[in-house]
Amino acid sequence: MSEERVERRLAAILAADVVGYSRLMGDDEEGTLAALKAIRRELIDPRITEHRGRIVKTTGDGFLVEFASVVDAVRCAVDVQREMSERNAGVPAETRIKLRVGINLGDIIIDGDDIFGDGVNVAARLEALAEPGGICVNRVVRDQVRDKLAFAFEDMGEQWVKNIARPVRAFRVVAESKPLPEPSAPPPTLTLPDKPTIAVLPFANMSGDAEQEYFSDGLTEDLITALTHWRTFPVVARNSCFAYKDKAVDIKQVARELGAGYVLEGSVRKGGARVRITAQLIDAQHGHHLWAERYDRELDDIFAVQDDIVQRIAAVVAPELDKAELQRSTGKQPEDLAAWDLCLRGKQLLRGTSHEANVNARDLFLRAISASPDYSDAYTGLAQSLTQDIIIGATDDRISTATQALEAATNAVRCEGSSSWAHLELSTAYQLLNRTDDALAEARIAVKLNPYDAFALHALGNKSDLAGDTGGIGLMETAQKLNPEDAQRHTHLTFLARAYVSFGDYDAAIARARQAIRRRPDYAPAHYLLGIALGQAGRLDEARASLKKCDELSPGFVGSRREWRPYADDAKNEKLREALRLAEN
Repeated sequence: MSEERVERRLAAILAADVVGYSRLMGDDEEGTLAALKAIRRELIDPRITEHRGRIVKTTGDGFLVEFASVVDAVRCAVDVQREMSERNAGVPAETRIKLRVGINLGDIIIDGDDIFGDGVNVAARLEALAEPGGICVNRVVRDQVRDKLAFAFEDMGEQWVKNIARPVRAFRVVAESKPLPEPSAPPPTLTLPDKPTIAVLPFANMSGDAEQEYFSDGLTEDLITALTHWRTFPVVARNSCFAYKDKAVDIKQVARELGAGYVLEGSVRKGGARVRITAQLIDAQHGHHLWAERYDRELDDIFAVQDDIVQRIAAVVAPELDKAELQRSTGKQPEDLAAWDLCLRGKQLLRGTSHEANVNARDLFLRAISASPDYSDAYTGLAQSLTQDIIIGATDDRISTATQALEAATNAVRCEGSSSWAHLELSTAYQLLNRTDDALAEARIAVKLNPYDAFALHALGNKSDLAGDTGGIGLMETAQKLNPEDAQRHTHLTFLARAYVSFGDYDAAIARARQAIRRRPDYAPAHYLLGIALGQAGRLDEARASLKKCDELSPGFVGSRREWRPYADDAKNEKLREALRLAEN
C-alpha cells in the first residue's frame, strides 16, 4: 500500500498574541472583546490583506498568518505594531491592548486550510520572546530582509525554546519611529569618559568562490553585533564599515575616516570541507598588531562554525582592548586621569587578587565615581574589589563587606542596566549573602546581555553549581576554552576545583587546583581547594602540606573555612567540611 504524500511548502509564518489577555478579560470582559473585534476589523485584517497574507487561524488572544514573502510578513508586522502604538496613545495604560509578534521562515506541512510543522512552532516560540509591542524574528528572516527593508535588527543571541531541539538565533526588529515633539526644556546631559572606538572591516573572501561571500559577510556582521554586547567601547556601525568592502585600504586612513582607535580585520579561505579564518586586532594610531589568531574548522554546519568563531573572537578582543588602553594611559600624569583611565587602572589592579591590590583599586574606583557620578563601571569595579577581599579571606566581617558590595553593584545596574559586568558583580554579592536564587537570576541576565563574555559565562556556571545544577561545570569549562589567557583564570580554575570536589571527581579537582597554582602560586584559595581535594582522595600528607601553605600565604584562611557553606544543599557543604577534617587530622 502506497503512503499518502505529505504536502509541504516554504512560507513566512507570523504568530501574534495579546499581552496580558487573561488579565484584560478579567478586568473587563465585554470591553476587551469589543476592543479586540474593532482592532481586527479596522487594523489587523486590512493590513494582512494589503500585504498578501492569509489568516490560517485565530484564537481568543491571537492569530496565525501565512505569507508567501518574508518581506511582506515583516512589513505587515511593523505596520500593525506602529498603528497599535498610535491607537494606544490616548488609552489608559491598564487597558491598553498590545501585541507580541514572532516571524519565522521555514518549511510547513499543509493540511486543508491549516498548517503544521517546525516552521509554525518556531514562529510561536519567537512570538513568546518578543517584548510587548515588539517583533521578534529568527536569523533566516533577518538575513532575507535586512538589505530590502529600512529596519534595524538587534541581536538577542541564541535562545533555547520549548520543544525545539536546537537554539534559535533571535533578533528584535527595530523599526523607525516618528520623531517625538521637542521637550519644553532640554534634558540634562550625562558626561561620560572618552572611550576607544573599534571598527570591524569586512572579512576578505580568499576562496575565489563568490558563493562564499555570504559567509565572510555574515561573519563580519555577527562580529560587529557581538562586540556591541560588551558596551565598554563604541563599535562603528555596519554601513560605515562595509563601505570599505573589496577595497585595498590603509588602516590608519580608514581609522581616521571612521573615527576608530582600533581596527579588527581578517580573511576567510575555504578548501573542500574545511575553512580557515584569520583575525587580527590593530592599533590604528601606530599601525601595529595587538592580537592575531587563526582558526581551522570542518564545515559540517556552516552556521555552527560561524557562531563558534564569532564567540571566540569576541571573547578575546574586548580584554585586549582594555590592555592596550591601559598601556596608552600609563604615560598620563595622575591629575590628568579621567574616569575611564582610573577604571582601567583599577581593573588592572583587580587582576592581582591581593588585599593590597583590592584596596588600591578601590581608591581608583572611588576617584572615578567622584569624577563621573553616573559611571557604571566605577561602581562595578568597587563591588568587585570588595567581593575579592571576601574570596581571599581578607575581611573580618564578611556580611558587612558583602553588603557594601551589594550597594555598589546595585548602583552600577542603576547607572547602566544593560551592563553585563554590573549584573555579574551583583550576582556575586548576592551569592556571598547566601541569596542563591537572586545570584543565579543576575548571572543569567549577565550572560543574556553579553553571551560573548567568558567571565560572565563562568559566573553563571559557578552560581549554577552552587545552586545544585551539575551542568554548571560544563559552563565553566566552556568559559575556559573561550578565553584561556584571562587574567582571572586562577580564580576560575579554583572555583572549578571546588565544583569537582562537590561532584566527587577528585582527580579533576586536583588537576584544576594545580593549574590555578601554576598561574598564581601565591593564591591561597587554590592551595586550600587542593588540600580539600587531596584529602578526599586519601592523600593526607599532601593535603596537610597544601593547607599549611595556604595559611602561610593568608594566615587564618583555613580556620575561616571550617564553617564554610557556599552550597544551597548543606550535604555538599558537609562534604567540604569533612574533607577539611580529614586533611587536618
